[in-house]
Amino acid sequence: MAEKKTTKAAATKATAEKKAPAKKVAKKVEVVAINAENVGFKAGDVYQALAAAEKALSVADIAKAAKITTEEVYLGIGWLFKEGKVKGEDNLIALA
Repeated sequence: MAEKKTTKAAATKATAEKKAPAKKVAKKVEVVAINAENVGFKAGDVYQALAAAEKALSVADIAKAAKITTEEVYLGIGWLFKEGKVKGEDNLIALA
């Protein structure tokens, strides 16, 4: 009797077919606490980022400079707008 030889490609294909399907990984959801203290801190982060840049920045640029999420940037901008400390010009935020 002759032995049946399998090629490496055939063996790999057979092994791949036997593997279980990949598990789905749940996406990590970040929760932003909305309270006066947290929003005030985010406003400080936004203000410091704008002061350090000394120019108008986009929301994405502020988030990157302050190392916070865009949602947190929006919270901080809202606080600063209410206090009259920032102004918007051409989709950019600048110190007033």
